[in-house]
Amino acid sequence: MFTKGISGRQYARRGAGALAAAAVALALQTGTATASDAGTGEAPASAAHTAQAPAPAPAPAPAPASAVRITEGQVGEAAPGGTLLYPSVTSCLTVTVRLADGGLVGAHASLFQVPGEYRSDRVLGALRDRVGGRDVTAVEVRGAVGAWLPGYFTKAIESYGEGESVPFPAEPDPDGLAAAVADGLGQPRAKVTVTDVPDGDQTVR
Repeated sequence: MFTKGISGRQYARRGAGALAAAAVALALQTGTATASDAGTGEAPASAAHTAQAPAPAPAPAPAPASAVRITEGQVGEAAPGGTLLYPSVTSCLTVTVRLADGGLVGAHASLFQVPGEYRSDRVLGALRDRVGGRDVTAVEVRGAVGAWLPGYFTKAIESYGEGESVPFPAEPDPDGLAAAVADGLGQPRAKVTVTDVPDGDQTVR
């Protein structure tokens, strides 16, 4: 039998073509070959050139809640995480109600009535209405404790008529103030604290 001989150069070409075909077949099995790779017999592009999805941007931080300003004779409220600011507390008392959800409801009780605002024997009722039926964890009374009689929360200085003697405190009565505030707000006495603080602004967080 006669067998036609094959030159060494033909063997080299066949060997190179077989290797390229095997590489493409392997790439197709592993899903890394592209259509152009299969059509040309070229090896697939390096994974280093594969496009990467951009990383998601971080969520922006929440903006801080602004302070709610409560001046003399006013009642106000701050949402959970917020702040109450009572400016220029000199002869006044502030009453801050801490709610179970983290909110704050406050009153700036003025010893003498500011026109158009609550006087001292109306401010606790307004504060109680603002709180409503929400759960209360604590009540904080701060300010000029020595300037206040507990009775000012039930009869303001402006309520005394001509010829009536206006009573003034001879000494601080924090226990009496705590009891008066608890009664005015309909809260247990144990939840109320009273603190005498120097003149100036008060910030409650």
